[in-house]
Amino acid sequence: MEPVFQKPRWLRDLLRFIPLKSQFVLFGNVRDLQASEIAPNIVTPLPFNQALFNGLFDAGYAHVITYTPLMGFQWVTHPSRQAQEGDVLMQQLGLTASGGRAAGGIDLLNQVLEKWINYQEQPIALCIDFASCLISHHANLTPAEHSLFTRALVVSHQAKARPAGEKNQPFFNTLFWIVEKETDLPDWFLVNNPRIRAISVAKPDSLVRRQLAPTLLASLQGFGQLVDSEKERVINDFIDETEGLLLLDLTAIIQLARIELVEVSRISDAVRRYKVGITEDPWKKIDKQKIHNAPQVIQRRVKGQQHAITHILDIIKRAMTGVANHKGGRPRGVVFLAGPTGVGKTELAKTVTQLLFGDENAYIRFDMSEFSAEHADQRLIGAPPGYVGYDSGGELTNAIREKPFSVVLFDEIEKAHPRLMDKFLQIIDDGVLTSGRGDRVYFSESLIIFTSNLGIYRLDDNGERVANVQPHEPFETVTRNVKNEIERHFKLVLNRPELLNRIGENIIVFDFIRPDVAEQIFEQMVSNILSGLDKQALNISISPQAKEGLKKRCLSDLSNGGRGIRNQLEAYLINPLSRAIFDSELTAGVNYQITDIEIGELTHITLQPQVS
Repeated sequence: MEPVFQKPRWLRDLLRFIPLKSQFVLFGNVRDLQASEIAPNIVTPLPFNQALFNGLFDAGYAHVITYTPLMGFQWVTHPSRQAQEGDVLMQQLGLTASGGRAAGGIDLLNQVLEKWINYQEQPIALCIDFASCLISHHANLTPAEHSLFTRALVVSHQAKARPAGEKNQPFFNTLFWIVEKETDLPDWFLVNNPRIRAISVAKPDSLVRRQLAPTLLASLQGFGQLVDSEKERVINDFIDETEGLLLLDLTAIIQLARIELVEVSRISDAVRRYKVGITEDPWKKIDKQKIHNAPQVIQRRVKGQQHAITHILDIIKRAMTGVANHKGGRPRGVVFLAGPTGVGKTELAKTVTQLLFGDENAYIRFDMSEFSAEHADQRLIGAPPGYVGYDSGGELTNAIREKPFSVVLFDEIEKAHPRLMDKFLQIIDDGVLTSGRGDRVYFSESLIIFTSNLGIYRLDDNGERVANVQPHEPFETVTRNVKNEIERHFKLVLNRPELLNRIGENIIVFDFIRPDVAEQIFEQMVSNILSGLDKQALNISISPQAKEGLKKRCLSDLSNGGRGIRNQLEAYLINPLSRAIFDSELTAGVNYQITDIEIGELTHITLQPQVS
């Protein structure tokens, strides 16, 4: 059974109060299309003004006149009226009309209000469109602006309803102000005025989109050949994927699909193209063989975290195959990487970016320690109108608009101000952020990665910071303790349990760097350091004895993970080796070997030429 069409809520509210109020302020989504029933069971989108005029004529108004700051006055034609009737009416209101039009500025509008309120024949409506543009400076009205709103205030109270129409219902000569925001009109005109009703025009909800979807999709190739169950699936997908869009956007998507010959079964492609401007789905163009070989590639850079590699590759494969497709424009994947410092969390994000883009620097990284202030969200999405930096936009919204297909890394998320958590919740849940400039930015093609050191430490009963996990504990214990502490932090400290729920099972806990893994990292780092000297035409190796002593020093404390090993190598290999090369006259092409590393207050390296 087809659902019975209902007029938009704002129009139903308006028609209910027409006998009771003399003026209305219509604000909000007034530049969008509106669902309208033009014949039984035929619903189509109409411009807002046309939907309003049709509603007024159906209610019993004999005439509707519009006024806009640039175009002046215009009589809206009723199907049953003759064109000359508009000129006669406008002349009665003191306008010089021709063809139902009359030029006029704010002074003439002021004069018309006086005659309009006293018009005693059939009820008329005056719609002042783009009324926000009537005021040049909201805090300092010009004499003409002040006079207009003063007269409008007075006539709102002087207006009297009279019976009219077939049913002799009460009618005012009603005045309609059409604005983007209710606050665009003077407060003293609106506040506590019982004769004026402000009505919000909402964005289309899923019910409105459902009413219009069959009509819109019917114009695409292949819709008529679908069976009822397939039609229902396509309609439901279209409704889900256009969440938050205007009806103007929906009609533009259909037009784009027609231009690019997109079949109705692929309407999701047209929605994506409209939102982010990408012609082809980049996730479908990723080389599958590259992902098949990814474990081996990643393990060269991220040591000892096989479970994390498997988990994140599963998310990438899900994004590529479309399994559990992200309806409603949610990100392709969301991952929360937790665990000790220096174990490869950021390195994994870089490696994944390298896999997807061929460039590890192509990811968008935000160090959340820079966003700890209360108003840090303005750096991400941009300052609101009227504030410094409004024109420049936000760092995050600008970056996603430029590169919608991207890996977005929020590093050390626990250091961000709690207010930012609401923005992250919006990204994960809806896949969209509204910038300070009012632009909608979509994350539907992004992979979102959070990293955090949460759970490594906790507060004891005395409020002191103590270790929550230890390197000698089994990985299962580390995972359990870290996740428990993360859950406690989100629920009790941040009071954002819903954000944790959205991340779900995608919290990946990294293990400590164990001794066997530390040796692999050490060997690889030493090899990279020495092989990098080839660019200077130097061939330097290290003797087994010197390497063994260096290894014991570098691996004596693994609490800082791979980063700690790198720091030790910098102190005991890189710096003294640089000093030795600088102080010595080494011959290019000769093989040298580090035979001894004397560790003291100033570490000294002995370099010896190798005899062939």
